[in-house]
Amino acid sequence: MSLITPERRRVALTFLVLFHILIIIASNYLVQLPITLFGWHTTWGAFSFPFIFLATDLTVRLLGKGPARLVIAQVMVPALLVSYIVSVLFQEASFRGVDALLHFNEFVLRISLASFLAYAFGQILDIQVFDRLRRLRQWWIAPTVSTIFGNLLDTFVFFAVAFWHSSNPFMAEHWVEIATVDYGVKLTISLLLFVPLYGVLLNAILRVLAGKPTA
Repeated sequence: MSLITPERRRVALTFLVLFHILIIIASNYLVQLPITLFGWHTTWGAFSFPFIFLATDLTVRLLGKGPARLVIAQVMVPALLVSYIVSVLFQEASFRGVDALLHFNEFVLRISLASFLAYAFGQILDIQVFDRLRRLRQWWIAPTVSTIFGNLLDTFVFFAVAFWHSSNPFMAEHWVEIATVDYGVKLTISLLLFVPLYGVLLNAILRVLAGKPTA
């Protein structure tokens, strides 16, 4: 958008890269913590990851498809490395000590690689779908449809790569159920909370850029 100066664009992209990395690290840790929701198995990661789709959709809307892809490219490798380190140190909510980094951890590495692939595929699909729909007059269609398909691909790529024939018996047995419930939770949170929040934030950002009061 023409209202965004090159300096503000750089600041926005830097913030988005750091935000994505933070959410990926948190989600990779939280996905190791299973919970039961209304009798179904899921993980705490289902509540954190939708933040990324909110940030990506706002990026496409405000800056365009190219900058959104740039964020993804800059995030993937650092997020993979930092996620592995943090998840090894704090595997299953227990601090394992710095010495844990000296030992190869296949379980955590699979989670990190799964996150890498799921993030790339899910975000690219989200960007493509959102970019095709963002010019529609109904602002809510683009974030809703892109969230539905982006989360679907992201969720099942992640759980299949991370936990199919996993060394963790519980996750190996229940990953399809967990992935399905995880997707349902993500979708519910996104449609009830993040899509409306997207509309509020977009309106507020556009008013700030236009020099209008937000209140």
